[in-house]
Amino acid sequence: PNLPSTRTACPVIRITKKMIPSFPEVPMRFAPDKMDSPLLVPPPNFGMVDKGIYRSGFPSKLNFDFLTQLRLKSVVRLCSERDSSFEDFCQRRNVQILDLGTEGNREPFVEIDSKVLQTALAHITDQKKLPVLVHCSKGKHRTGCVVACLRKLQRRSLTFIFDEYERFTGRGKSELLDLQFIELFESTTRQK
Repeated sequence: PNLPSTRTACPVIRITKKMIPSFPEVPMRFAPDKMDSPLLVPPPNFGMVDKGIYRSGFPSKLNFDFLTQLRLKSVVRLCSERDSSFEDFCQRRNVQILDLGTEGNREPFVEIDSKVLQTALAHITDQKKLPVLVHCSKGKHRTGCVVACLRKLQRRSLTFIFDEYERFTGRGKSELLDLQFIELFESTTRQK
């Protein structure tokens, strides 16, 4: 039997300048050098966790105007790094820094100190301390664990918690020890 050929020639379309619409040039109203207000740049991995609770990586000078808009009352620092400009920024605005420099979960046998975690959770759930910024170096693993444990206190599902954790660490970059730490969080706090 003679079957029709499945090969068909694709038509060639030539695009000419006449076919592309021209738009009048729009003058730029807000040139960066002429802006009246400062450029607001959030810290790396910034996110709103809940009303008055924010998370991020370590803020730099570039982020200070943005942070000023949040009217922070306190900062929970989960890393051991220091930056005198950030400390000065907080001091000038009467922002309390709760310094909980802790290591993240690592093999073998290193995990976030449960007392540090309890202190962080007590601080971020205290209405008098809000608005609060929780941060570590990159705003991923240590911050992610604290936020995830807060979510467990809020009775969120593990699916929701792990999904949120991975949004900030990057898909496929979650630490298995962090996920285990998060999953076992309630059982370890109930024992104490």
